[in-house]
Amino acid sequence: MLLFGDYHTHSIYSRHNHGKGTVLENASVAADKGLKQIAITDHGFNHQAFGIKRKNIPQLHEDIMNAKEITGVDILLGVESNIISLDGHIDIKEEDYEFLDILLMGYHRLVRTNTLKDSVLLHWSNIYDKAFKPSKERINRNTTAFLKTLDKHPIDVITHLNYGFQTDTIAVAKMAKQKGVYVELNGKRINFTEEEIEIMAAEGVKFILNSDAHRPEKVGEVNNGMNLVYKLNIPTAQVVNVDKLPKFHKKRGN
Repeated sequence: MLLFGDYHTHSIYSRHNHGKGTVLENASVAADKGLKQIAITDHGFNHQAFGIKRKNIPQLHEDIMNAKEITGVDILLGVESNIISLDGHIDIKEEDYEFLDILLMGYHRLVRTNTLKDSVLLHWSNIYDKAFKPSKERINRNTTAFLKTLDKHPIDVITHLNYGFQTDTIAVAKMAKQKGVYVELNGKRINFTEEEIEIMAAEGVKFILNSDAHRPEKVGEVNNGMNLVYKLNIPTAQVVNVDKLPKFHKKRGN
């Protein structure tokens, strides 16, 4: 099985030194590892610490075009967007879709929400997620927010599902399948069980192997997910960037 692309990588446009490499550095590593395609998917605009600035998108686009020419790797411009309301809003405006080739969505803290209530119930109520078992009420609330988000927006990939924000994994995955959204097997962390992965696979959910690289040398490092694909005998037809390029909602990546 060959990895054709890595669709969750961060660059220096994720502010405050959160992303360590330039677009060219990410693409050069991808080329060295034999990848045909990558996406630069810096943190969404409402992330108060690490989010990319809209004013920097034109320069990012220029960097991508230059890196493509130098390395020969096809590079998609994307964003790892954030849930900002219980009603399923994300930090993407209608006009942003013009420049996006791919749209990722995940849960992060330190994000500006729509209202104080959203901040309390999306972030503060989940802040001790690792320390305390989440209540059924909280899981239901988190799950509903995810389902509304998937219903409202042309999302391509759910990133690190359940990381700091526990949901009903199978309910989210079923909606993802319905909406043509890929569930990420993250190179740094996978926060659902092997049993849940097997259930998802049986339901026909499609997976994508991504590195979530914040340093250039980590681009293409997807062993976490690849090992599970082997171990659980997930059909390669359901892993969209193994032995093929995935299709996204926009024209790119087809």
